[in-house]
Amino acid sequence: MSFQPDRGAPDGVLRMDALRPLNSFEEDGIRYFSGTASYATSVDLPALEPGQRLWLDLGQVGDVAEVWLNGEYAGTSWFAPDRVEITDLAQESENRLEVRVANRWINRLIGDVQPGAEPVAKVVSPTYVPDAPLRPSGLIGPVTVLATQ
Repeated sequence: MSFQPDRGAPDGVLRMDALRPLNSFEEDGIRYFSGTASYATSVDLPALEPGQRLWLDLGQVGDVAEVWLNGEYAGTSWFAPDRVEITDLAQESENRLEVRVANRWINRLIGDVQPGAEPVAKVVSPTYVPDAPLRPSGLIGPVTVLATQ
C-alpha cells in the first residue's frame, strides 16, 4: 500500500499481511489519512471457460475504488456491492492488480484537531471535535474473484 503524497501519510510502500481499515492503524498519518491510498498485489487467475465472466469483488470500500489490472483501467466502484468486471483484462496465470481507494476528508479533519496535531487540511472554521468518530476508510475487503456464466 502507498499513499498520495503531502496528505500526512508516510512515504514509500507499506506491506500488509491482511487488509484492514486505515482508521484502525495506530500511526496518526495513516489513521487520519484522507486522499487516495493505492493497494497493489499479484493474483493468479485460471483459464476461463467459454462464456465465463470474472468479477473482482472488493468487499467493503471506504469510499470510492478504481481498479486496474495489468496496467489497464478496469472500472470504478462507489456503491455496494463493490464489484468490477475484469474478464477482458485478465490473463491466465499471474496478473498485476492495483486498487486505488479515495476517501472523504472527514478523518483528516478529525486528525487535524487532535491535541498537538500539525494540520494538513486548510479550513476556514473548525468542523469536527477531537473525539468525533472516524469513518472506516481504505480497502477493507475481503477481496475475492468471482466467476459467473
